[in-house]
Amino acid sequence: MKHTYQITGMTCEGCSAHVKKILSKVPGVTAVSIDLSKGEAMVNMDNHIPIELLKQALNDDGGRYNIHSPGTHVKPKHPMPEIKQKDMAGTGKYYCPMLCEEDKRYDKPGDCPKCGMDLVKEEASASSETTYTCPMHPEIEQDHPGSCPKCGMDLEPKEASVDDGSEERKAYKKMLTKFWISVAFTLPVFFIAMSEMIGISLSGIASEKAWGWVQFALSTPVIFYSCRDFFIRGYKSIINRSPNMWTLITLGAGSAYLFSIFALIFPEIFPDQFKTEGGAVHLYFEAAVVILTLILLGQLLEAKARSQTNSAIKELLNLVPPEAIVIRDGEEMTISLEHVKLDDIIKIKPGEKIPVDGEITEGKSSIDESMLTGEPLPVEKSEGDNIIGGTINGTSSFQMKAQKVGNDTLLSQIIEMVNKASRTKAPIQNLADKVSSYFVPIVVTIAVIAFAVWAIWGPDPRLVYAFTSAVTVLIIACPCALGLATPMSIMVGTGKGAKQGILVKDARAIEEMHKVTTLVIDKTGTITQGKPSLQDVRSVDDKHSADAILKDVASLESSSEHPLAHAIVEGAKKKGLKPQKVDEFNSITGKGITGKIDGLQIAVGNKKLLKEFALTLEQEHEEDVKQRQLEGQTVMFVVIDKEVAGFISVADPIKESSASAIKHLQEQGLEVIMLTGDNMN
Repeated sequence: MKHTYQITGMTCEGCSAHVKKILSKVPGVTAVSIDLSKGEAMVNMDNHIPIELLKQALNDDGGRYNIHSPGTHVKPKHPMPEIKQKDMAGTGKYYCPMLCEEDKRYDKPGDCPKCGMDLVKEEASASSETTYTCPMHPEIEQDHPGSCPKCGMDLEPKEASVDDGSEERKAYKKMLTKFWISVAFTLPVFFIAMSEMIGISLSGIASEKAWGWVQFALSTPVIFYSCRDFFIRGYKSIINRSPNMWTLITLGAGSAYLFSIFALIFPEIFPDQFKTEGGAVHLYFEAAVVILTLILLGQLLEAKARSQTNSAIKELLNLVPPEAIVIRDGEEMTISLEHVKLDDIIKIKPGEKIPVDGEITEGKSSIDESMLTGEPLPVEKSEGDNIIGGTINGTSSFQMKAQKVGNDTLLSQIIEMVNKASRTKAPIQNLADKVSSYFVPIVVTIAVIAFAVWAIWGPDPRLVYAFTSAVTVLIIACPCALGLATPMSIMVGTGKGAKQGILVKDARAIEEMHKVTTLVIDKTGTITQGKPSLQDVRSVDDKHSADAILKDVASLESSSEHPLAHAIVEGAKKKGLKPQKVDEFNSITGKGITGKIDGLQIAVGNKKLLKEFALTLEQEHEEDVKQRQLEGQTVMFVVIDKEVAGFISVADPIKESSASAIKHLQEQGLEVIMLTGDNMN
């Protein structure tokens, strides 16, 4: 069963995540979802749970939040700020989510000049509001960009949009600039700190203390500019009581930086064991900046891999045209795609992309549905047939009725599926998150214990030894591998796949690919080139030569829109055979085509066409046809003056790389099966 409760006291995403965590621990609760904008909690439970138990769970946490019975409408103490719609100051699309400058608008994205919050893009009224979510924690959702309160990652739009590419590139370039600045300052710090170990002495140039101040000057831009966001995320993880890798990074790198400053300014309070022969205290500036630069590199690579995945989604979005030609009240008008309504009659011209899902009401054509089926050969469609938005029309015009528009189209559902897939977690990533939830508190506890032990039983000066030991634990435990390897490997794998045209439905699939034992593949466009070509022409009587048959067939096919017609016409051109004039051309759906050439009745088609003329093949030729079909060839029979003159075969040539690719897969222990539906034999 499911109940909806009113929750008061929540003011941010961190609050909603914390309330969800508390309620999920109540015995009998199976799932919890929070709607922060409405101040509601949807609680799934095995059996009815008294509201008193839920209240007690929240009270035990400190009483900051309160829960009210279903149907009780309680005005939140801290309602979410509403956007003013009256007289906007400025014509820009971006505003501060805190409304600290009321209704002022900005033309470009960035930070609010007053409070520093990320500016939010105001969506046009015709489109739905953008929801931002965490790629690692899909349950985190809000209506403006920012950082995840759980893991600190930048939130991403839940619904990809075509025009967000430029902003995405700007964000990547900004991060790239920060990385190179960090590298430029980190390398000198690292060289100064490690110079003695590689046999280079810098004491002849300046004193150790002077070099310490140089390290301080070089490290400060890395801390306060390049990696400033890391410390903000770490601070949020602490106040939201959601420890993660940013918590340790903040504590470790921050402690190393502060310890080094303290040691640089007050070296006299440290015992001799902490000092070099020159009397200077060992500094940890290089440890702080190297760790931060490595983490920044991971974030940069992750952003690049994620953009590759998003680019694949944008390619899907670009499959539909921005406008459509609609016929209303007998008049044609070109309107924006978002204004197309159900049952609108849409005119599709040759070569155009089909804007929405619908049904052909007038005309016929061949449709390229490769974006949906993977089949490169166009499919013939006529009145009453369904067509899918995003597919491409062939050489004929037709009219269609819109049956699904907007988010209801098949392409929109595919895009939504891909969006959800990019936010799924692999099992190993869930394990890493679980380890992090225990790892961070354990490390902090060990650091506290180390401080206490040295402070109580250590030699004088005890506090110095204690502080140094605690900082050392935090620095060593900083989870570079945990923060980089697990999420980055998933994102890079997804991005690489997207770049190759492979869209992964669920991150679990990447991890479990090693369990695959059988690979089922299609033929057309996978093993073959996806472009049919003429294979052979056979005459079955003494009246017509193979070239004469090909010339007649090419003449007929030059007037046809059938996907295989182009292959036959091209084959005739290669032999220098020019098409002749065709009279009384006619297309028989599902059978073939007919026409007259120099007064002779010519027909080309399948076996149904032979039955139409009450004709049969001799046994010898019948066996030849079956063998060709077994080899994947498409055979068309030629009837001249109501007699079988011969047959012509067309096939999709096998790719040169197919044999070696299949052999390589088989050597890896995979069973490769080709599943195709060309002929029933």
